Amino acid sequence: MMTCIAVDDEPLALEVIRKYVSDTPLVRLLNTFTDAIQALTFLKLQQVDLIILDIRMPDISGIQFLQSLKERPMVIFTTAYAEYAVKGFELEAVDYLVKPIKFERFEKALEKAGKLMAMRRAAALEPEEDFMCVKSGYGTVKVSFGDILYIEGLDDYIKIHFLDEKRPVLSLMSLKNVLEKLPEGRFMRVHRSFIVSLKNVRSVRKKHIFLETIKIPIGDTYAEAVHSWLSGL
Repeated sequence: MMTCIAVDDEPLALEVIRKYVSDTPLVRLLNTFTDAIQALTFLKLQQVDLIILDIRMPDISGIQFLQSLKERPMVIFTTAYAEYAVKGFELEAVDYLVKPIKFERFEKALEKAGKLMAMRRAAALEPEEDFMCVKSGYGTVKVSFGDILYIEGLDDYIKIHFLDEKRPVLSLMSLKNVLEKLPEGRFMRVHRSFIVSLKNVRSVRKKHIFLETIKIPIGDTYAEAVHSWLSGL
């Protein structure tokens, strides 16, 4: 079951939503708000799966409300003004309901939200691949993330160095592009010419990172990110 809140400056509109929600098992209504600012305060303390959100409100529009959220739940817009539909879908709204809202149309919108939530949850449970494939020479090499010690940038090429003694892999690729292939939180670019495996960092001294017996320079541009990572350990 999804959790949701409803935000609308018209009490009668909220009464309709409360009635409709009570007639469906698809969603649990945690709270309703005629004041958008109070709703924003609530969302700072409580996560929800879905917001049923009016667009035209006096203090802040529903569109401004949604844009102000750092983490956006799913949203179903409600309004008496059909001309806002395009803007609503630009913000990836699940659905857009024009007042007066019929129960069958409301239930259909909730079903769409439920299917979207199920898809997102299923995607989150899929195991993340622990390797990448890179072109090297005339072939393709499978590189396990856990085997990487560091990656060196050499003009138009990268050189992937490994924990063991096996030969490094040379590939025609930029450090920026290979960083996009690496799992977030396990690797960091510390210099314009180096990406390191964070689990293999043994120490950081002044302007260098030490990996096993390898010393990697820390570039001035990347120093703040390195120290921010260190402070979070």
